[in-house]
Amino acid sequence: MDTINFLSPAQVRDIAQQFGTPVYVYDEGKLRAHAEAALAFPNAYGLTVRFAMKASPNAAILKVFNGLGLHIDASSGYEVERALRAGIPAENISLSTQEFPDNFAELHAKGIRLNACSLSQLERFGQLVPGGRCGVRFNPGLGSGGTGKTNVGGPHSSFGIWHEWEDQVRAITKKYDLTIERIHTHIGSGSDPAVWERVSHLSLDMVRRFPDVTTLNLGGGYKVARMPSETATDLQKIGVPVQAAFEQLAEETGRKIHLEIEPGTFLVANAGAIITRVQDVVATGGTDGMHFLKLDSGMTEILRPSLYAAQHPLHIVPAQERAASDERRAYLVVGHCCESGDVLTTGSDDPESLEPRTLPVTEPGDYCVIDGTGAYCAAMPAKNYNSFPEAAEVLVQADGSPRLIRRRQSLDQILQNEC
Repeated sequence: MDTINFLSPAQVRDIAQQFGTPVYVYDEGKLRAHAEAALAFPNAYGLTVRFAMKASPNAAILKVFNGLGLHIDASSGYEVERALRAGIPAENISLSTQEFPDNFAELHAKGIRLNACSLSQLERFGQLVPGGRCGVRFNPGLGSGGTGKTNVGGPHSSFGIWHEWEDQVRAITKKYDLTIERIHTHIGSGSDPAVWERVSHLSLDMVRRFPDVTTLNLGGGYKVARMPSETATDLQKIGVPVQAAFEQLAEETGRKIHLEIEPGTFLVANAGAIITRVQDVVATGGTDGMHFLKLDSGMTEILRPSLYAAQHPLHIVPAQERAASDERRAYLVVGHCCESGDVLTTGSDDPESLEPRTLPVTEPGDYCVIDGTGAYCAAMPAKNYNSFPEAAEVLVQADGSPRLIRRRQSLDQILQNEC
């Protein structure tokens, strides 16, 4: 059997029997190891690592990272409040959002920090906090991502203030006596390291033009290798030239700029898996016939393949130990939703195509483990489609014992807000 990232076949069976399927599983040891790697990112004058909590916002995960000294990047006012309820200090939470919260004044009074992501947001901040200090998120004019849908920089992205509009930013700051203390850029998830480095230099050029800035936030988006064919971003490699650029800026201007990064996928993607049960095995006839594995999971737990053809390793674990066999078969693996797009074996970079996976011959009742699902899976499902309840979440603790960190949703909970 192919090796699963952090679970043994015995653990798969035990967790499935104890908590049911589908179930998200996270490994505390890997969460800690990935956090330590991020905290070692090269820097010249100090580093803050912010976990992009939208990747996986369960309180248990937030608490692990908080205990290691990571701060939080929130993408909505609701995420801010969720982090506060998990015990994250308000001063450790930074908000960069598409939707300016109605209760922002209350959140700001608690100590959260803002990166204004549009001119109107900066104007609203000035109206609410005249004389205040905040950050500004710029669209640097360049972007990169695993797909066009994960690219958050460049002329086709709505994220951030267009880099040529610095004069409008200055006019608003002068109008409300604001201090811009932080510049933030972010180019996309799964971004090209070369583009990331180029944007880093463009961002430092912006810092030169805003003399009160003390912090540069370079976002996240580091490529993670989920599939064997993929190459992960080496944080040490991409960080060294950026560190040198910070040092050069200090030599020229005397300004020692603090660095912030905002990894999400990097921290949690390969620290998570989904254990599912194969609830049916079917085939179609004719010369073009295919074999299908039908799971008791799908886009209700993992939307990424349907949304942008994301590729995830799939591992089959027999429900009961049986004699080893080398027999394998090409399968299309599909979800449980009555939706033709609920497919886990989409073609690379093309959610409209299908690409069978060669897997061990599988029987109904066997388990299929979907690897690399710690990021943007539990946080980003097709929630309650076909009235399927939200799956449970489990954390495998440092001592190897599994702990429930979110109960499985009930039908009553799905219906409770209907009037």
